[in-house]
Amino acid sequence: MSAVIQGPESPHVLREYAMIADGQRAALIGPRGDVAWMCVPRWDSEAVFSSLIGGGGTFAVTPLSARYVWGGSYQDGTLIWTSRWVTSEGIIECREALAQPADPRAAVLLRRLRAVSGPATMRVVLETGAGFGKYGMNRLKCADGVWTGRSGNLHVRLAGASEATMRDGVLHLCLELPSGGGHDLVLELSDEPFTSGPVDADAAWAGTERCWEDAVPALLDTIAPDDARQSYAMLRGMTGGSGAMVAAATLGLPERAQEKRNYDYRYAWIRDQCYAGQAVAACGAYPLLDDSVRFVTSRLLEDGPDLKPAYTVTGGRVPDETDLGLPGYPGGSAKVGNWVNEQFQLDAFGETLLLLAAAAAHDRLDLENWRAAEVAVQAITERWQEPDAGIWELNNEKWAHSRLICAAGLRSIAIHAPAAQGGGWTSLADAIVADTARDSLHLSGRWQRSPTDDRVDASLLLPILRGAIPATDPRSLATVEAVRADLGREGYLYRFSQDGRPLAQAEGAFLLCGFDMAMALHQQGLEVQAMHWFERNRAACATTGLFTEEYDVEQRQLRGNFPQAFVHAAMLEAAKRLAKPSVLTHESP
Repeated sequence: MSAVIQGPESPHVLREYAMIADGQRAALIGPRGDVAWMCVPRWDSEAVFSSLIGGGGTFAVTPLSARYVWGGSYQDGTLIWTSRWVTSEGIIECREALAQPADPRAAVLLRRLRAVSGPATMRVVLETGAGFGKYGMNRLKCADGVWTGRSGNLHVRLAGASEATMRDGVLHLCLELPSGGGHDLVLELSDEPFTSGPVDADAAWAGTERCWEDAVPALLDTIAPDDARQSYAMLRGMTGGSGAMVAAATLGLPERAQEKRNYDYRYAWIRDQCYAGQAVAACGAYPLLDDSVRFVTSRLLEDGPDLKPAYTVTGGRVPDETDLGLPGYPGGSAKVGNWVNEQFQLDAFGETLLLLAAAAAHDRLDLENWRAAEVAVQAITERWQEPDAGIWELNNEKWAHSRLICAAGLRSIAIHAPAAQGGGWTSLADAIVADTARDSLHLSGRWQRSPTDDRVDASLLLPILRGAIPATDPRSLATVEAVRADLGREGYLYRFSQDGRPLAQAEGAFLLCGFDMAMALHQQGLEVQAMHWFERNRAACATTGLFTEEYDVEQRQLRGNFPQAFVHAAMLEAAKRLAKPSVLTHESP
């Protein structure tokens, strides 16, 4: 084992990061051309580049010009990113991607440099830091122009840097490009020895472009086709071979600085998976819908009423929280694992039924999927009166949202079930709604959070959207209006009023809820207002177009782990639903 590698560079604000991904893992790339975060071989593995949270390792391709400004863009409908620097001497671009089709044991990071205008001098630095920076590079050697080495349990291979020099286990290269010239760098990282020759850059680029072209639909029937394609590509890049979609690519990025609300989201939450599947189903019978159904079905059949809120991407148990002993992202902490294991989240069963019903509407269910639906119904039958942690993963309570979303799921799947079976499921939904109305209907006529908490909660929009009760029901109308009045500020929505502080001082606006409000208003025929909410929340993204969980309205900053999959799912679904005329046609003054 080599010595601990050099200290990391300071991280950037989140809006300045791009993410490239291949379904098995992701890399975050900053404006200095620095790979600041990457776990190999899979999402929840130890990071090999972790300067984002104060760990070690980077793979940087940076202009040597004294003065430059950064920008970039994604190739339409892909996670192929192009970093772009305008320098005092000209314009430089670096095209970046994780190669596809992806190998679950090995990552291939492609970087293609081009001096667009004028000559370019680039500084290339590679210092792998497996184990969140615990292990540097060793056994480095160069043969036939290709560097190989080790970093912890990872095998490392870099092509395109034959002139690099090694200093203290770090590779350095000064790369001179003539105007119009280009250069390829290919980094391979694997937890197994390499058994074949280096990756051919041209073939890898062609294969990667072909995979993205085949994977992402045009989505021209949405109100924002470009952003809808990008959100679909984001969900595709965060979904692996098992069908599991990680909630986010990162860990420890704070929702609020110094408030210890920093979590590891590199796992597959059942609820988030269902949100993504339903969003895709709203657009069409695309493969990501089948992926969601496959993963959720396997978990339901395996665990039944003991379904966990989250799993590893291979379907295993999420590890408990441990501290890495790193500084963390400024304002956050560096902990891996998640304490969600011991929670019971009732609404997950309702969401699984909504997902399966959405798939059934496209004739995408087989007998195994129907068995899973029956398991979910049985779990609701047995457990719907139990307190649970709820959508926001809080203390156990009889949350109104949890019960009502189960009713919505039962109603939705009953439509596609045999009449005798479906009738019983609808009756159970009626009973759940009646019980929730008995103890969680506010005196004003709206739904309240729970029998003991009369506050309004933005999550209560979801049961209305999903059909627990009709959108025209007085309780629905009152709830949407109360959520908007109590929790809406400047076109953004907060989850609930946490205490006596102004909403924006307690936490950031919750972008998932903002898109839900857009869909709820559209459902009620308030199309102009719906579009206002959609556009406001669509704009709350990074320079790179990526969303986090929360948005700090006052400071106009992204908060929480990055990128957050369920926000991209909500944006995608809203873009589709708002493209259709509302069933209702009134518009309030």
